[in-house]
Amino acid sequence: MLLRRLAAIACCLLLAAAMPASGERAAPVILLLGDSISAGYGLPAGVGWASLLQQRLDARHLRYRVVNASISGDTTAGGRARLSALLTQYHPAITIIELGGNDGLRGGSVDAMRDNLNAMTSAAQSAGARVLLIGIRVPPNYGATYGERFAATYAEVARARKAALVPFLFEGFAEDDAMFQLDRIHPLAAAQAKMLDNVWPSLAPLLTAKAA
Repeated sequence: MLLRRLAAIACCLLLAAAMPASGERAAPVILLLGDSISAGYGLPAGVGWASLLQQRLDARHLRYRVVNASISGDTTAGGRARLSALLTQYHPAITIIELGGNDGLRGGSVDAMRDNLNAMTSAAQSAGARVLLIGIRVPPNYGATYGERFAATYAEVARARKAALVPFLFEGFAEDDAMFQLDRIHPLAAAQAKMLDNVWPSLAPLLTAKAA
């Protein structure tokens, strides 16, 4: 009986320690829904741009918690399928969508990608989150017409949904082979700060904005 009482007391103490102090609110969540580029494929833990984002937020005393829900190989269809559960679980204040690269590399339908991006943006906004779309581009060997339609899709969805936009995540270093791993798709650690710098100007206004 004594052991049971002691165990119950210990459990209560652990729960109390895990809960925010009286009057303290949990940090609002920035949900990052992405693919291998944001999952940090081929990189040591803690050096990807999502980790650098959390470090920058902390250094600037911006009280947000980054939840990186990126999965290597994910597509816009995959992100659309799993977003609802993530929104329910985390109730993000901001949702960043970095998807589409794998759609393009597989030569997928641009119309289907647009529909998926639009649906994800709408769902996140309906859940009370501000949305930031991050654009990516396909290599030139996919043809000029396909590449142009693909790249324009992000701006079209952002404009239609009144969402924030990063036109191109690799802006400023896309042609520099020294910034990429041998597959020429995934950026090296040296490029992660550049990616964050490309994201930050579009993300920063959302950190102080009120949800629509």
